[in-house]
Amino acid sequence: MLPDLAFHSPQFLWGLLLLPLLIAAGLWEKRRRAVLRFSAAHVFAQHRKGLRTYLLPLLPLLRLVAVASAVVALARPQTRDTRVRDLNVEGIDIVVALDLSTSMEAGDFRPQNRLHVAKEVLADFISSRVNDRIGLVVFAGSAYTQAPLTLDYGVLKEVLRQLRTRVLEDGTAIGDALATSLNRLRDSDAKSRVVVLITDGDNNAGKISPLDAAGMARSLHVPVYTILVGKGGKVPFPQGTDLFGNTVWRETEIPINPELMQDIASSTGGEYYRATDPEGLKQGLQKVLDSLDRTKLLEGGASANYRENFHPYLLLAFGLAVLELFLRSTLLKVLP
Repeated sequence: MLPDLAFHSPQFLWGLLLLPLLIAAGLWEKRRRAVLRFSAAHVFAQHRKGLRTYLLPLLPLLRLVAVASAVVALARPQTRDTRVRDLNVEGIDIVVALDLSTSMEAGDFRPQNRLHVAKEVLADFISSRVNDRIGLVVFAGSAYTQAPLTLDYGVLKEVLRQLRTRVLEDGTAIGDALATSLNRLRDSDAKSRVVVLITDGDNNAGKISPLDAAGMARSLHVPVYTILVGKGGKVPFPQGTDLFGNTVWRETEIPINPELMQDIASSTGGEYYRATDPEGLKQGLQKVLDSLDRTKLLEGGASANYRENFHPYLLLAFGLAVLELFLRSTLLKVLP
């Protein structure tokens, strides 16, 4: 179905009544214009009319269309979509805890490493949200808040883009990451609060054990959704570069602990997912959203979506007015 046309300020359409007045004024001016009487008019009748003669009547027409377009622009025409926007806006407070340990450089997600793929998938995930506040916690040997809960997805994606490994002390402090994430959600008034933990290894650092942090999440009624990234076992890992600058890969054992991820998820009311490729990681994040209860932030009925369309009419009015003034003072200038 085609979108409906509506006017934000229809009262300005009364200005179209000026058009008959302009036509009457033009006719009156033409009648009052002096006429040059010439007794030998048959001499001019023998010659063909030039292009200028045919274009002269267009000047009043240009003025009429310019005025009509200006009036329509003042009335602010808008297109109204047939789709109705629900004002029962729902949202979730989500904190993503992302592993930045050096093991995220493993190349089992070739042609890119685990971190690169995780950042791409998270960027798409952020772009797909509308009303969810999202925060970002990063961790390796320790955990830090990289971005607090925000609706500014542009800033969040820029922060995500700049993330690198080997910036934090190496290690995998899963317990500290969960505790830091819960701290960001502690003062949240959203009914639905969740932590999404993305890691590729086993807990081997930090001051808080993962199960103790899971107990904190359970007491705060915050489910933790865990996504274990990578295939586990021996995987390609960068060992520097050769003489030509190419990355040298070597099979390296990277320990994982799927049982721990399952325990954290099940004890907090979340779910556990395994991602062995980019598509698996994307599906894991989508399943997290599909399983959540949403919080109603605003209450109301429904509202149609409007889009302003006065710009073309305004440009047309301006362009025709300028064209008429130019022609009237140059090519089509009439001498009294």
